[in-house]
Amino acid sequence: MKPVLRSVLEAIGETPLVELSRFVAARKLDGRILAKLEYLNPGFSKKDRIALQIIDDAERSGELKPGQTVVELTSGNTGTGLSIVCGVRGYPFVAVMSKGNSMERARMMAALGAEVVLVDQAPGSMVGQVSGDDLALVELRAQELVRERNAFRADQFRNRGNIRAHELHTGEEIWEQSGGTVDAFADFAGTAGSFVGCANALRRHRPGMPCWLVEPEGAPYLAAGRVSNPNHRIQGGGYSMDLPFLDGREVTGFLTVSDEEAMRTARDLARLEGIFGGFSGGANVAAAARLLEGPARGKTVAVLICDSGLKYMSTDLY
Repeated sequence: MKPVLRSVLEAIGETPLVELSRFVAARKLDGRILAKLEYLNPGFSKKDRIALQIIDDAERSGELKPGQTVVELTSGNTGTGLSIVCGVRGYPFVAVMSKGNSMERARMMAALGAEVVLVDQAPGSMVGQVSGDDLALVELRAQELVRERNAFRADQFRNRGNIRAHELHTGEEIWEQSGGTVDAFADFAGTAGSFVGCANALRRHRPGMPCWLVEPEGAPYLAAGRVSNPNHRIQGGGYSMDLPFLDGREVTGFLTVSDEEAMRTARDLARLEGIFGGFSGGANVAAAARLLEGPARGKTVAVLICDSGLKYMSTDLY
């Protein structure tokens, strides 16, 4: 049992790894799926890890000055993590988010002390379906705020602290908790920080481990450069844009998951396993199931349940 923690920041990480035996049996799959419950972090997502790593790194380097404002674009999860970290460390934080994201996350960030700036969606975009064009508008507003307030930009799409958080911690935890039994890893493409970080860590222990990147069915931009449906419903990724963390060498292959498949799988996890995750967690487990039906049949696939279903109660995910 852990002793009394000095702050909630010490509760970030060391999340449980759970075998989805009931889900695997219900789907009649051959193999094992191990799910890392990242929604049990204080801000209910894996992004707490990168928020802490980015701020720690910036403090050590001197790039972030005492009392300086921090600004970041977010779909809600990184912003929630930064709201927590900045609140504890004494930095004002401004979260910049598209109006297409679920409003629960904006309300949560505000409750945690953040200033939340909401940005109108691009013409043709639908509420609840954030496209790359929407994200580009959020990026422009974030850049303006950095200039206006002489702020530190967390920059989750480019800051290597994003990768380090998962390479030093998440991936190592998966390997240790599994007893070194993981054969493959699959992860939904947001910033690709968790994908690259976990892949690097796992491959240190098992060189050449297959690591699969997951994209929305209508927007396999990274795999094929084709986008037929930029307005998919899997919030937190699939933005149909180049990702600076990826150079192609990390990716064994690509898997696509439909909105319906991600949602059905998330609901199955809630009903069968008591795991209440979001859209991307459903997409990850759906992709792992696909692997157990094909190239990873009979093996063990690890995935992340990236965030909590509580962040999507205004949607029809549940």
